[in-house]
Amino acid sequence: MSKAAAPAAAPATPAAPPPEPRLRKRYREEIGPAFMQAHGIDNANAAPRLRKIVLNMGVGAARENKALIDAAAADLTVIAGQKAAQRKARKAVSNFHLREGMPIGCMVTLRGARMWEFLDRLVAIVIPRIKDFRGLPRAGFDGRGNYNMGLPDQTVFPEIELDKIKHFQGMNITIVTTAGDDRLGLELLERLGMPFRTVEAEKEAKDRKGKRT
Repeated sequence: MSKAAAPAAAPATPAAPPPEPRLRKRYREEIGPAFMQAHGIDNANAAPRLRKIVLNMGVGAARENKALIDAAAADLTVIAGQKAAQRKARKAVSNFHLREGMPIGCMVTLRGARMWEFLDRLVAIVIPRIKDFRGLPRAGFDGRGNYNMGLPDQTVFPEIELDKIKHFQGMNITIVTTAGDDRLGLELLERLGMPFRTVEAEKEAKDRKGKRT
């Protein structure tokens, strides 16, 4: 007597695609078209857009305590949602007791959805948590529409648990765009919500810095 054939397995249901990042959707539907209209750009591919965001922690104290580089990389991984890579010294510098190949920092490069999600969190959550914040300085542009900013330590990110911090560590954030010049880069980031100082506030900040020096 032959055995009954086993029922055919139901076809696997394809996984639903992840939702589009909120800020990227705003850029695609609102910010990008408005930018194109304001500057008479006909081709959407010619409109300035984000290319990547680079997060970088320089951990000079790791020369004496190698555990600090592991802690910084772990914090940066939590902040970025992507594994951080350690950076090593390219050459030895005897005055700083630095040997070639010694770990001196860590970094993450974000693209695509993670880039947009990070920028959204930076604008909506992280920057408002900076103590005595008075706006981002406009001087952080590099001449090609890319912006560099620093943060005093990792505690401004809500993902970091204060009681687990082993070392307070500052970091640098580089936002790379396709703008090509600072004027368009500034306008793009402003439209994306980056809170830059007004021209008047920037002048006042320079005056205060000049008086202190």
